[in-house]
Amino acid sequence: MAIQDFFKTFLTKEDTSVLGIDIGSSSIKVVQVSKRKGQAVLETYGELALGPYAGIEIGRATKLGPDKIIEAIKDILKEANTSTPQCAVAIPMKSSMVSIIKIPTLNEKQLASMIPIEARKYIPVPISEVTLDWFVIPKMKEEVDSNLVSQEETKAEFFEVLVVAIHNNVLNDYGVIVSGSQLQASFFEIEMFSTIRSVLESGDKEPVMICDIGAGATKLYIAERGVVYDSHIISRGSQDITLNMSKAMSIDVSFAEKLKRNFGKNTTEQDAQIKEIADLVISPIFSDINTVMLNYQKKRNKNISKVVLIGGGAMLDGVQQKAEQQLGVKVVVGDPFSKLQAPAFLSDVLKRTGLSFSTAIGLAIRKLQEMD
Repeated sequence: MAIQDFFKTFLTKEDTSVLGIDIGSSSIKVVQVSKRKGQAVLETYGELALGPYAGIEIGRATKLGPDKIIEAIKDILKEANTSTPQCAVAIPMKSSMVSIIKIPTLNEKQLASMIPIEARKYIPVPISEVTLDWFVIPKMKEEVDSNLVSQEETKAEFFEVLVVAIHNNVLNDYGVIVSGSQLQASFFEIEMFSTIRSVLESGDKEPVMICDIGAGATKLYIAERGVVYDSHIISRGSQDITLNMSKAMSIDVSFAEKLKRNFGKNTTEQDAQIKEIADLVISPIFSDINTVMLNYQKKRNKNISKVVLIGGGAMLDGVQQKAEQQLGVKVVVGDPFSKLQAPAFLSDVLKRTGLSFSTAIGLAIRKLQEMD
């Protein structure tokens, strides 16, 4: 079973436009695209803060029930003036489990019975409570020739399998959300796969780390040749900067969020304070990222070739430079909108806002591929 067929259903070809919908902790992102002359074309996009739906400030992470999320989706679809119900929806990384396990070479029938048995060792809930999918990772010649594969494993012909599990109650909730929003979703996809699709380049052959600095958490994905080999969640994000600013500067959270977003354009004194406060949050995050990176490099005997920054927290001026200083590798800022054809006059705006739309764009791209 291929990972790209995860939760796939039949799709009619009546609609030429599709939606990618990313329900994050602090906002909902929506992208509508269509295919023209073989190219993915941006039609509209929008983002809506979820804080107000929970009675808290914009920029704060929330935990809303299906009813409130349905209300927010309807609002953003109207605000963005979308025109199709055909969509794909992201499942948050925190609601899923992804592991790489090693099993002996088996035929497809044997594999189907072996995976659930092996997965029990890695999944801390009963297998009956989750939906499983898996993907056999092809071995690369250099891995077979290197110390990554021991003589015992080579002789026994062990293979690495990417195993994905999603709680059934999460899938049920998302089904309710899609139905209540009058949408038609042909698949749900864990956000990391959508994100990687939108930010990795075809020429990326060496290991790449994607660093998604969100509001409530920072998510890390390490991919080699498009395959996810490692993932982590750091329970700190950009909202921690806002909350610390609010306390340190004795201002309300809403004003602190506004100052943070305008960093570099405020008064010299305000920006100096913001930088000092932001460093107290960003430095520990990059310290944790560095630990993850070094552990991966030791385990796989491969160096991370570059780090790609995305997420709302990556928009803060100076974050890229801070990352390069602490991580000691090439750091680039993602540009997922570059995968879509869009009006030239929007290029600068999209390059900046695209940091928050990586997952939604990745979903829309896969959705278009379904229609071929």
